[in-house]
Amino acid sequence: MTRHWTWIVPLGAAALLALAVGAPVAGAPAAACAAALVGAVIAAVHHAEVVAARVGEPYGTLVLAIAITVIEVALIVSMMLAGGPDAATLPRDTIYSAVMVITTGVVGLCVLVGGLHHHEQSFRIEGASPALAALVALAGLSLVLPSYTTSSSAGTYTVSQLTFAAVSSLALWAVFVFVQTVRHRDYFLPAAHAEDEDVHAAPPTAAQTWASFGLLLVSLVSVVGLAKTLSPLIEAAVAAAGAPKAVIGIAIAMLVLLPETWAAVRAAQADRLQTSMTLALGSALASIGLTIPAVVAAAVLLELPLVLGLAPKDLVLLALTFLVSAITLGTGRTNVMQGAVHLVLFAAFLFLSLVP
Repeated sequence: MTRHWTWIVPLGAAALLALAVGAPVAGAPAAACAAALVGAVIAAVHHAEVVAARVGEPYGTLVLAIAITVIEVALIVSMMLAGGPDAATLPRDTIYSAVMVITTGVVGLCVLVGGLHHHEQSFRIEGASPALAALVALAGLSLVLPSYTTSSSAGTYTVSQLTFAAVSSLALWAVFVFVQTVRHRDYFLPAAHAEDEDVHAAPPTAAQTWASFGLLLVSLVSVVGLAKTLSPLIEAAVAAAGAPKAVIGIAIAMLVLLPETWAAVRAAQADRLQTSMTLALGSALASIGLTIPAVVAAAVLLELPLVLGLAPKDLVLLALTFLVSAITLGTGRTNVMQGAVHLVLFAAFLFLSLVP
């Protein structure tokens, strides 16, 4: 049975958003909006999981990844519109942060927790390796090459280059989804001995699924609206703390990925590391494959500045992360040592973002 908070939170967030529209937000109302924003994100992921349980694996992880990416895209575009030229690097910072949070933080935590509970865990490299290869290619086209092209200023693409990057990202993501759900679906399915009680639970009814789908839409709208309402306060708080602007992108990525991280860690703890890897890598691919086309379309149509190229420090850290990820995913077996390595890279990412 659906728990009461799963429909109270989305409806409450929508009501709070309606009250906040057109009115200045500060003090207690701002705190209430922030709490409602976090609650709406968690509720959105919960309802996405209900829909996912109805459609089954690997479609379930795909639904969850798309829902989370929609939230991310909506947050980025809304803050791009509100921030104007000052938000030119926000998409880059958010996408880079999402990739780093997933490949170092989420994967590291899943491998560490799984290793502590089960010593060693396994997953299918037939699914993980192509996913990592696609992620490296997408990150290279979207975040690395803009720092080295010469047709426009450093870190930027021309309109034709942006169009190529957007089409390539969307095409590569679509091919991955085809492989994941049709051609090689078995590469992404969890092992039959999984212990998670959710695997053996009866799927939700059609009525529950449609109710969750409707509440998912309400949650997504609330997240977008509340984020836009709070964006000036977030930017002011970052500036007052003297932190780099990249912190805003990290905050967006961590906020959006927090519920997904919880789902992935639960799966790893239940000895379903395959589900954790599918969820993590699929979300990282969707984070680029769907976000880049969306922000490129917004930038081109609305003539907004867009800087995608990473700084040298971030390029080195991204390359190091992909190298370590290739080693971790190359054998199909993991233990606590690999989780510790990924988490150290995650700590380095956070520290160097604050102290560049």
